[in-house]
Amino acid sequence: MRVLVAPDKFKGSLSAAEVADCLCAGLTRAGAVAVALPLADGGDGSVEAALRAGFRAHAVTVAGATGLPRRTRIAIGADTAMVELARTCGMSTLPGGRLAPLDSSSLGLGQGLRQALRHRPRRILLPLGGSASTDGGMGLLTALGLRFLDRRGHLLAPSGRALSRIAAVDGSGVVDLGGVDLVAVCDVTNPLLGPEGSAAAYSPQKGASPADIARLEAGLAGLVAVLRRDGYPNAPALADFAGAGSAGGVGFAALLLGARPVGGAAYFLGLLDFPRHAAGCDLIVTAEGRLDGQSAHGKLPAAIAARAGRIPVVAVAGRNELSRGQFETMGFIEVHALADRTAADTAADPELTRRLLMEIGESIARSRI
Repeated sequence: MRVLVAPDKFKGSLSAAEVADCLCAGLTRAGAVAVALPLADGGDGSVEAALRAGFRAHAVTVAGATGLPRRTRIAIGADTAMVELARTCGMSTLPGGRLAPLDSSSLGLGQGLRQALRHRPRRILLPLGGSASTDGGMGLLTALGLRFLDRRGHLLAPSGRALSRIAAVDGSGVVDLGGVDLVAVCDVTNPLLGPEGSAAAYSPQKGASPADIARLEAGLAGLVAVLRRDGYPNAPALADFAGAGSAGGVGFAALLLGARPVGGAAYFLGLLDFPRHAAGCDLIVTAEGRLDGQSAHGKLPAAIAARAGRIPVVAVAGRNELSRGQFETMGFIEVHALADRTAADTAADPELTRRLLMEIGESIARSRI
């Protein structure tokens, strides 16, 4: 039996490559021929996925989420570059893991983008998952030459906290992106503002209190109003666009720069040539940290099930909140969850996660060989 193992990461525990290796080890132990295809959906691990697709790594120094310099990598291809938000200024770059909902920014992403421009790419991909900030893309825009000024004409450093102090915007020094196909890779469809916007929907998981949420929402609305007045008349329309609220509003800033949005899961399945790897397989095993009601909306396992054709698909998760009817409707013949095998918190125990994934891989193979 030939099995394609095509997982996403288990966030906070194992990378996609580590998940694939564990499942493959279990499948192989039971006699299956397992082929690993670690994937990404536009969040953490996107650069690694690009490197596996033949891109080369290029080291850069950028500002982490709270401004501290950090060394990271971008991916450079023949005519395409990839700058991952999670690697430059995402949650994983917060010092000591301490959340900073008002003081973090997307500056590092913009600095990485400027580094990528030195390679003269025809296309630049910006995977937007894993954001730590809700700055409306103020950091990204600052790195590309936009100047945000307070009422006294003083230059503002980007952050969620600074949004409410923006009184004017000077776009005269913005980097020319003409001729570059800027692509925002993300599956989030939220607008920038409102009850489904970036502040209301996502800033709580970045540490924002109710008062912080109100401050960020007002700051984002003010940002749109100032941009409209100071040379960007389409800012309100872009703020309403599906995906503008992704990554704390970085999606909005990317749209302002002329980016086109693409779905993360679908894009990476194409980038890594999923159809070629799946051809000739008897089974596909996919995985992610959690399967729930949101899994059908652009998440990687659901995208794999949709593209598997007649090949049966088994899903593995740290925790499964779907009923049998729900996961069968999504295209999975069965689901295996680590939480069904232990009462321990596997997200905080990578070694236990590895062992259980190997056991699950072996169980999947033994039930079919």
